[in-house]
Amino acid sequence: MDERLKYIAENYEQMKIGPDDPFHFRCKECGKCCIHREDILLSPYDLFRAARELGMTTVEFYKQYCEGYIGQDSRLTIIRLMPQGSVRRCPLLKNHHCMIHKVKPAVCAMFPVGRGVAIPKDKTSAENAELQIQYILQPPACGDRSETHTVREWLASFGMDVEDPIFLQWQRFILFAHNKIVKLEKQLEPTEMNHCWNLLAYCAYMNYETGKEFSPQFEENLATARKLLEAYERAAQGVQPDAG
Repeated sequence: MDERLKYIAENYEQMKIGPDDPFHFRCKECGKCCIHREDILLSPYDLFRAARELGMTTVEFYKQYCEGYIGQDSRLTIIRLMPQGSVRRCPLLKNHHCMIHKVKPAVCAMFPVGRGVAIPKDKTSAENAELQIQYILQPPACGDRSETHTVREWLASFGMDVEDPIFLQWQRFILFAHNKIVKLEKQLEPTEMNHCWNLLAYCAYMNYETGKEFSPQFEENLATARKLLEAYERAAQGVQPDAG
């Protein structure tokens, strides 16, 4: 696990901050938060917006700037910006400036604020549970403390809502997929499981036309991904597809 993510995992409770709690931070646009990074993870929406900003397809953007791996906990494909060079800089950092500053990934836009969701103990029903976004304040190694913000105001300055519906929708899908995948990994041969992961990754992250609105495509793709997982589940159980 990346050291930054490991630190957050170990100190999560102490780092939590409410949406209207104040914090002190001023970005000096020094680019330090863009180096020594292994953890700039992208959601489908992040990837879509970045590709559209650069006039690329989502597949082209992924191939040029990203890499994917299977999450240790989620068991779902995670996509991150591929670190470059000995300083492990973001591949979109050019001349100390972000190439997609206007639409930079949520994890970058929110910094030093981070977010997650409280996962119900019973993960079998987690996808239908009421999920609440939780925020944390990360210790920045850059900028200064000359400005005061609340989380709500900070996110609004980047066009983000503290109750981000797309983020919650994505988290619900991750929980649904996790429950299916942990079972499938025990039932499928490795080659079949890899094929399943590849199809899911394409469907969830890359099956988008950047000239169209994101949300309708997102909903359709997640519905397709759910059906795909259910089809693999039936096949693993030896259930024949309905001829009708």
